[in-house]
Amino acid sequence: MTLPDTLALPLPDAAATARLGELLAPMLRAGDVLLLEGPIGAGKTHFARALIQARQAAAGMPLEEVPSPSFTLVQTYDAGDAEIWHADLFRLSLPGEADELGLTEAFEAAICLVEWPERLGRDAPPDALHLGFAYAGESREVTVSAQDSRWGQVLAALRRFWPGIADPAVAAG
Repeated sequence: MTLPDTLALPLPDAAATARLGELLAPMLRAGDVLLLEGPIGAGKTHFARALIQARQAAAGMPLEEVPSPSFTLVQTYDAGDAEIWHADLFRLSLPGEADELGLTEAFEAAICLVEWPERLGRDAPPDALHLGFAYAGESREVTVSAQDSRWGQVLAALRRFWPGIADPAVAAG
């Protein structure tokens, strides 16, 4: 059976958004890039904060405060076995500016969480995991998608462990 490359996950509250970050945290390794798409307030930073702190907790490290990188553009965190870069590209005006931040270099060596990834243009890694956060009435949902087979295990884990998944392959079939 071929895994679908897209899953829609309900996020009924902030705790569910945090659980998603905590679930994904141990599955990531240096060189993984997560592109966090969606409007302001949809949960991108909340997700990133939970993921970063889950990695730090698993490494036995003190939990750092994880502010939105809206003004600093990039925040970096030590998570034991990998450095984590959390970027917010909302204020960038040209795709090449991300390279000036060292972000494209970090794509190869760190775990990167990138908010407003459309600002990357052609510099967006083709093998990234896309998480599209959206409003769904009074709650939220996230669409997780990937083009690279590296993410097959991640999608499979989400299918097993996430309640109320809308799986396009099942719905179509």
